[in-house]
Amino acid sequence: MRDSRGEKLFYIFNYVLLALISLSCILPLLNVVALSLSGADAVVSGRVTLWPVDFSFSSFKSLFTGTPIMRSFWNSLQITLIGTGLSMLVTIMAAYPLSRRQFYSRRFFTMAMVFTMIFNGGLIPTYLVVQNLGLVNSYGALWLPGLVSTYNMLLMRSAFEQLPGEVDEAAKIDGCGEVGILMRIVLPLSKPMLATLALFYGVGYWNSFMSVMIYINDTAKYNMTVLVQNMIKSTSVIQDFADPTMMASMTPEGIRSAAVIVMIVPILAVYPLLQKYFVKGVMLGSIKG
Repeated sequence: MRDSRGEKLFYIFNYVLLALISLSCILPLLNVVALSLSGADAVVSGRVTLWPVDFSFSSFKSLFTGTPIMRSFWNSLQITLIGTGLSMLVTIMAAYPLSRRQFYSRRFFTMAMVFTMIFNGGLIPTYLVVQNLGLVNSYGALWLPGLVSTYNMLLMRSAFEQLPGEVDEAAKIDGCGEVGILMRIVLPLSKPMLATLALFYGVGYWNSFMSVMIYINDTAKYNMTVLVQNMIKSTSVIQDFADPTMMASMTPEGIRSAAVIVMIVPILAVYPLLQKYFVKGVMLGSIKG
């Protein structure tokens, strides 16, 4: 069946719109990459657009040798890996019982968790709770308040509910308990959902900013997001760490651009690895049937 003229115009409009949106995302990134790989004179004179001018890795060399970027990278990695692991563990522990029809009052507990998506205590009560628990200036303050995302938990519960009930019955006949069913059957069959939610949690922890600014007082514990933001906001942050002789041959703009690239590369590298699970995982948890 041929597309009508109106449908063709609609498709063309969509293609043009999506192309413009893609360019609005790609062009700034290309500019940042070009700035990070260009020489100091080219950056200062404003000759850098989308391609490096006077190609050089000096900005990255200055970044790694003159700033605490590696310490912040390790902090971000620690926050992300441990936080994602804890969040996935607790999300699974909440979603699995709520997906079992024989679980008593599962509707009540589900609605109680959904209630938190609409109403919450607010920033000041949350800070007081964290303070009274003695978690201020520790990464526990970043992990505990956001340990479980209700939205992610509902997605995982919905994915668990879609698994055939006959599989559970067969496992019970073979002598499996609830833990065995979860570990040997439910989780292996839910790999797309697990990968998708791990990506959601991981990106959230990696990009943590406000929570770090609120709860972390020691600058040595700052993650990359906060460090890069401080470098962008103030040139003095770069000058405090960098070698004066090195700064004479480099520009703050180049070092900032290099820092942005170092911050986003790990996430860009993870996406292709999980791409095959991503779409399937989102659809798996979004349809109830």
